[in-house]
Amino acid sequence: MSIFKGAGVAIVTPMKSDLEVNYDKLAELLEEQIAGGTDAIIICGTTGESATMSEEEHSKVIRFAIERVNHRIPVIAGTGSNSTRTAIQLSQEAAKDGADGLLLVTPYYNKATQNGLIAHYTQICNAVDIPAILYNVPSRTGCAIQPATVAHLVKNVDNIVGIKEASGDISIGAKIMHLCDGNIDLYSGNDDQVVPLLSLGGIGVISVLSNVAPTYVHDMVTKYLSGDTAGSCKMQLDALPLCDALFCEVNPIPVKAALNMMGKEVGPLRSPLTELEDQHKELLKKAMTGFGLL
Repeated sequence: MSIFKGAGVAIVTPMKSDLEVNYDKLAELLEEQIAGGTDAIIICGTTGESATMSEEEHSKVIRFAIERVNHRIPVIAGTGSNSTRTAIQLSQEAAKDGADGLLLVTPYYNKATQNGLIAHYTQICNAVDIPAILYNVPSRTGCAIQPATVAHLVKNVDNIVGIKEASGDISIGAKIMHLCDGNIDLYSGNDDQVVPLLSLGGIGVISVLSNVAPTYVHDMVTKYLSGDTAGSCKMQLDALPLCDALFCEVNPIPVKAALNMMGKEVGPLRSPLTELEDQHKELLKKAMTGFGLL
Protein backbone atom coordinates (compact mmCIF):
# COMPACT_ATOMS: atom_id res chain seq x y z
CA MET A 1 0.00 0.00 0.00
CA SER A 2 2.97 2.34 -0.49
CA ILE A 3 1.70 5.82 -1.28
CA PHE A 4 4.94 6.92 -2.92
CA LYS A 5 8.65 6.27 -3.21
CA GLY A 6 11.14 9.09 -3.60
CA ALA A 7 10.90 12.75 -2.66
CA GLY A 8 7.68 14.21 -1.35
CA VAL A 9 7.59 17.96 -0.81
CA ALA A 10 6.20 19.37 2.43
CA ILE A 11 4.92 22.32 0.47
CA VAL A 12 4.58 25.85 1.83
CA THR A 13 1.25 27.65 1.79
CA PRO A 14 1.71 30.97 -0.04
CA MET A 15 -0.05 33.96 1.49
CA LYS A 16 -1.23 37.30 0.20
CA SER A 17 -0.22 40.50 1.99
CA ASP A 18 -3.45 40.30 4.01
CA LEU A 19 -2.46 36.75 5.11
CA GLU A 20 -5.19 35.06 3.12
CA VAL A 21 -4.13 31.95 1.18
CA ASN A 22 -2.84 32.83 -2.28
CA TYR A 23 -4.40 30.06 -4.35
CA ASP A 24 -3.06 31.34 -7.66
CA LYS A 25 0.47 31.15 -6.29
CA LEU A 26 -0.19 27.74 -4.75
CA ALA A 27 -1.23 26.50 -8.19
CA GLU A 28 2.09 27.77 -9.61
CA LEU A 29 4.08 26.05 -6.87
CA LEU A 30 2.27 22.77 -7.43
CA GLU A 31 2.99 22.89 -11.16
CA GLU A 32 6.66 23.69 -10.55
CA GLN A 33 6.99 20.78 -8.14
CA ILE A 34 5.46 18.33 -10.60
CA ALA A 35 7.66 19.65 -13.42
CA GLY A 36 10.69 19.35 -11.15
CA GLY A 37 10.19 15.63 -10.59
CA THR A 38 8.72 15.67 -7.08
CA ASP A 39 7.12 12.31 -6.34
CA ALA A 40 4.32 13.45 -3.98
CA ILE A 41 2.74 16.60 -2.57
CA ILE A 42 2.27 16.83 1.18
CA ILE A 43 -0.23 19.62 1.76
CA CYS A 44 -1.08 21.29 5.07
CA GLY A 45 1.83 19.91 7.03
CA THR A 46 4.07 21.81 9.42
CA THR A 47 5.74 23.61 6.51
CA GLY A 48 2.31 24.57 5.19
CA GLU A 49 1.45 26.48 8.40
CA SER A 50 -1.52 24.22 9.08
CA ALA A 51 -1.44 25.17 12.78
CA THR A 52 -2.73 28.66 11.94
CA MET A 53 -5.49 27.53 9.58
CA SER A 54 -9.14 27.22 10.49
CA GLU A 55 -10.63 23.78 9.93
CA GLU A 56 -12.62 25.11 6.98
CA GLU A 57 -9.54 26.68 5.44
CA HIS A 58 -7.49 23.55 6.10
CA SER A 59 -9.94 21.41 4.14
CA LYS A 60 -10.23 23.99 1.36
CA VAL A 61 -6.45 24.09 0.80
CA ILE A 62 -6.30 20.27 0.72
CA ARG A 63 -9.20 20.14 -1.75
CA PHE A 64 -7.56 22.74 -3.97
CA ALA A 65 -4.29 20.79 -4.13
CA ILE A 66 -6.07 17.53 -4.93
CA GLU A 67 -8.03 19.14 -7.75
CA ARG A 68 -5.03 20.98 -9.18
CA VAL A 69 -2.67 18.00 -9.12
CA ASN A 70 -5.44 15.86 -10.63
CA HIS A 71 -3.87 12.42 -10.03
CA ARG A 72 -0.55 13.28 -11.70
CA ILE A 73 1.31 12.44 -8.48
CA PRO A 74 -0.03 11.46 -5.04
CA VAL A 75 -1.39 14.16 -2.75
CA ILE A 76 -1.01 13.43 0.96
CA ALA A 77 -3.11 15.54 3.31
CA GLY A 78 -1.84 16.64 6.69
CA THR A 79 -4.89 16.00 8.85
CA GLY A 80 -3.39 15.36 12.27
CA SER A 81 -4.63 17.20 15.32
CA ASN A 82 -4.38 17.11 19.10
CA SER A 83 -8.13 16.42 19.04
CA THR A 84 -9.00 12.94 17.79
CA ARG A 85 -12.44 14.15 16.75
CA THR A 86 -10.97 17.00 14.67
CA ALA A 87 -8.43 14.68 13.08
CA ILE A 88 -11.20 12.25 12.11
CA GLN A 89 -13.27 15.04 10.57
CA LEU A 90 -10.35 16.47 8.58
CA SER A 91 -9.27 13.00 7.49
CA GLN A 92 -12.76 12.01 6.33
CA GLU A 93 -13.08 15.24 4.33
CA ALA A 94 -9.67 14.73 2.73
CA ALA A 95 -10.55 11.13 1.84
CA LYS A 96 -13.88 12.23 0.36
CA ASP A 97 -12.11 14.89 -1.71
CA GLY A 98 -9.74 12.31 -3.19
CA ALA A 99 -6.54 12.47 -1.14
CA ASP A 100 -4.18 9.59 -1.82
CA GLY A 101 -3.09 9.38 1.79
CA LEU A 102 -2.93 11.10 5.16
CA LEU A 103 -0.07 12.42 7.26
CA LEU A 104 -0.97 12.21 10.95
CA VAL A 105 1.21 14.07 13.42
CA THR A 106 1.27 13.00 17.05
CA PRO A 107 -1.09 15.01 19.28
CA TYR A 108 0.61 18.21 20.41
CA TYR A 109 0.23 20.20 23.65
CA ASN A 110 -2.09 17.81 25.48
CA LYS A 111 0.20 14.94 24.37
CA ALA A 112 -0.87 11.34 24.99
CA THR A 113 0.40 8.14 26.57
CA GLN A 114 1.49 5.37 24.21
CA ASN A 115 -1.87 3.67 24.83
CA GLY A 116 -3.51 7.00 24.06
CA LEU A 117 -1.61 7.18 20.77
CA ILE A 118 -2.75 3.68 19.87
CA ALA A 119 -6.37 4.65 20.52
CA HIS A 120 -5.99 8.01 18.71
CA TYR A 121 -4.52 6.55 15.53
CA THR A 122 -6.77 3.51 15.51
CA GLN A 123 -9.89 5.68 15.71
CA ILE A 124 -8.72 7.98 12.92
CA CYS A 125 -7.65 5.22 10.56
CA ASN A 126 -10.74 3.12 11.17
CA ALA A 127 -12.82 6.13 10.07
CA VAL A 128 -11.27 6.28 6.57
CA ASP A 129 -10.32 3.84 3.84
CA ILE A 130 -7.13 5.45 2.54
CA PRO A 131 -3.56 4.80 3.71
CA ALA A 132 -1.99 6.84 6.50
CA ILE A 133 1.54 7.85 7.42
CA LEU A 134 2.35 8.45 11.07
CA TYR A 135 4.44 11.56 11.81
CA ASN A 136 6.94 11.50 14.66
CA VAL A 137 8.37 14.96 15.38
CA PRO A 138 8.66 15.29 19.15
CA SER A 139 10.68 18.53 18.93
CA ARG A 140 7.52 20.20 17.57
CA THR A 141 4.80 18.33 19.44
CA GLY A 142 6.34 17.28 22.76
CA CYS A 143 4.87 13.85 22.07
CA ALA A 144 6.98 10.98 20.75
CA ILE A 145 5.60 7.77 19.34
CA GLN A 146 7.79 4.89 20.49
CA PRO A 147 8.99 2.20 18.04
CA ALA A 148 7.02 -0.51 19.86
CA THR A 149 3.87 1.61 19.49
CA VAL A 150 4.53 2.05 15.77
CA ALA A 151 4.95 -1.71 15.41
CA HIS A 152 1.71 -2.39 17.29
CA LEU A 153 -0.21 -0.01 15.05
CA VAL A 154 1.27 -1.33 11.82
CA LYS A 155 0.39 -4.89 12.79
CA ASN A 156 -3.14 -4.08 13.96
CA VAL A 157 -4.41 -1.24 11.75
CA ASP A 158 -4.48 -2.19 8.07
CA ASN A 159 -4.21 1.26 6.53
CA ILE A 160 -1.29 2.54 8.61
CA VAL A 161 1.44 2.01 6.04
CA GLY A 162 4.29 4.36 6.87
CA ILE A 163 5.99 6.80 9.19
CA LYS A 164 7.66 10.15 8.70
CA GLU A 165 10.49 9.84 11.19
CA ALA A 166 11.71 13.29 12.26
CA SER A 167 13.03 12.67 15.74
CA GLY A 168 16.58 13.23 14.53
CA ASP A 169 17.65 9.99 16.21
CA ILE A 170 18.80 7.41 13.67
CA SER A 171 18.44 4.69 16.29
CA ILE A 172 14.69 5.30 16.41
CA GLY A 173 14.41 4.62 12.69
CA ALA A 174 16.46 1.44 13.09
CA LYS A 175 14.28 0.19 15.95
CA ILE A 176 11.11 0.90 13.98
CA MET A 177 12.34 -1.12 11.01
CA HIS A 178 13.47 -3.96 13.30
CA LEU A 179 10.21 -4.19 15.24
CA CYS A 180 8.07 -3.88 12.10
CA ASP A 181 10.15 -6.52 10.31
CA GLY A 182 10.61 -3.94 7.55
CA ASN A 183 6.84 -3.96 6.87
CA ILE A 184 6.49 -0.20 7.03
CA ASP A 185 7.33 2.60 4.62
CA LEU A 186 9.98 4.70 6.34
CA TYR A 187 10.37 8.31 5.22
CA SER A 188 13.00 10.69 6.50
CA GLY A 189 11.50 13.79 8.05
CA ASN A 190 14.87 15.55 8.16
CA ASP A 191 16.60 16.73 5.00
CA ASP A 192 20.05 16.16 6.51
CA GLN A 193 19.30 12.48 7.26
CA VAL A 194 17.76 11.20 4.05
CA VAL A 195 20.55 8.83 3.02
CA PRO A 196 21.06 7.42 6.55
CA LEU A 197 17.39 6.48 6.77
CA LEU A 198 17.38 5.07 3.24
CA SER A 199 20.24 2.83 4.36
CA LEU A 200 17.92 1.37 7.01
CA GLY A 201 15.36 0.42 4.38
CA GLY A 202 13.60 3.77 3.99
CA ILE A 203 11.93 4.57 0.68
CA GLY A 204 12.00 8.35 0.61
CA VAL A 205 11.77 11.71 2.29
CA ILE A 206 9.08 14.25 3.11
CA SER A 207 11.19 17.27 2.41
CA VAL A 208 11.43 20.98 3.14
CA LEU A 209 14.45 21.28 0.84
CA SER A 210 12.29 20.13 -2.08
CA ASN A 211 10.49 23.48 -1.95
CA VAL A 212 13.60 25.15 -3.38
CA ALA A 213 15.38 22.19 -5.04
CA PRO A 214 12.80 19.58 -6.10
CA THR A 215 14.84 17.95 -8.85
CA TYR A 216 17.90 17.68 -6.62
CA VAL A 217 16.07 15.90 -3.80
CA HIS A 218 14.26 13.60 -6.23
CA ASP A 219 17.56 12.68 -7.88
CA MET A 220 19.30 12.11 -4.55
CA VAL A 221 16.70 9.55 -3.50
CA THR A 222 16.48 7.97 -6.95
CA LYS A 223 20.25 7.49 -7.05
CA TYR A 224 20.19 5.66 -3.74
CA LEU A 225 17.23 3.45 -4.64
CA SER A 226 18.82 2.56 -8.00
CA GLY A 227 22.08 1.49 -6.35
CA ASP A 228 24.25 4.59 -6.70
CA THR A 229 24.86 4.95 -2.98
CA ALA A 230 28.10 6.90 -3.43
CA GLY A 231 26.45 9.43 -5.73
CA SER A 232 23.49 9.81 -3.40
CA CYS A 233 25.75 10.21 -0.39
CA LYS A 234 27.72 12.96 -2.14
CA MET A 235 24.49 14.82 -2.91
CA GLN A 236 23.42 14.49 0.73
CA LEU A 237 26.70 15.90 2.01
CA ASP A 238 26.81 18.68 -0.59
CA ALA A 239 23.36 19.82 0.51
CA LEU A 240 24.17 20.01 4.23
CA PRO A 241 25.03 23.76 4.34
CA LEU A 242 21.72 24.60 2.68
CA CYS A 243 19.81 22.16 4.92
CA ASP A 244 21.34 23.84 7.97
CA ALA A 245 20.44 27.29 6.67
CA LEU A 246 16.85 26.23 5.99
CA PHE A 247 16.54 25.40 9.69
CA CYS A 248 18.47 28.34 11.15
CA GLU A 249 15.10 29.46 12.55
CA VAL A 250 11.97 27.45 13.09
CA ASN A 251 10.48 25.95 9.91
CA PRO A 252 8.91 27.33 7.70
CA ILE A 253 10.42 30.78 8.37
CA PRO A 254 13.66 30.20 6.41
CA VAL A 255 12.16 28.26 3.50
CA LYS A 256 9.56 30.95 2.85
CA ALA A 257 12.34 33.54 2.93
CA ALA A 258 14.33 31.40 0.49
CA LEU A 259 11.42 31.12 -1.93
CA ASN A 260 10.88 34.87 -1.77
CA MET A 261 14.60 35.42 -2.47
CA MET A 262 14.14 33.23 -5.55
CA GLY A 263 11.31 35.47 -6.75
CA LYS A 264 8.55 32.97 -6.02
CA GLU A 265 6.54 35.56 -4.05
CA VAL A 266 5.07 33.19 -1.49
CA GLY A 267 4.32 36.09 0.85
CA PRO A 268 4.51 36.48 4.61
CA LEU A 269 4.00 34.11 7.53
CA ARG A 270 1.08 34.02 9.88
CA SER A 271 1.69 35.03 13.48
CA PRO A 272 3.18 33.85 15.77
CA LEU A 273 5.82 33.12 13.11
CA THR A 274 7.84 36.19 12.14
CA GLU A 275 10.07 37.09 9.22
CA LEU A 276 13.64 35.78 9.09
CA GLU A 277 16.07 37.87 11.12
CA ASP A 278 18.67 39.90 9.22
CA GLN A 279 21.73 37.91 10.32
CA HIS A 280 20.04 34.70 9.24
CA LYS A 281 19.06 36.20 5.89
CA GLU A 282 22.75 36.60 5.10
CA LEU A 283 23.46 33.03 6.19
CA LEU A 284 20.63 31.72 4.03
CA LYS A 285 21.61 33.84 1.04
CA LYS A 286 25.19 32.57 1.25
CA ALA A 287 24.06 28.94 1.40
CA MET A 288 21.65 29.40 -1.50
CA THR A 289 24.32 31.08 -3.59
CA GLY A 290 26.76 28.27 -2.87
CA PHE A 291 24.10 25.76 -3.91
CA GLY A 292 23.42 27.61 -7.15
CA LEU A 293 19.92 28.81 -6.33
CA LEU A 294 20.78 32.51 -6.46
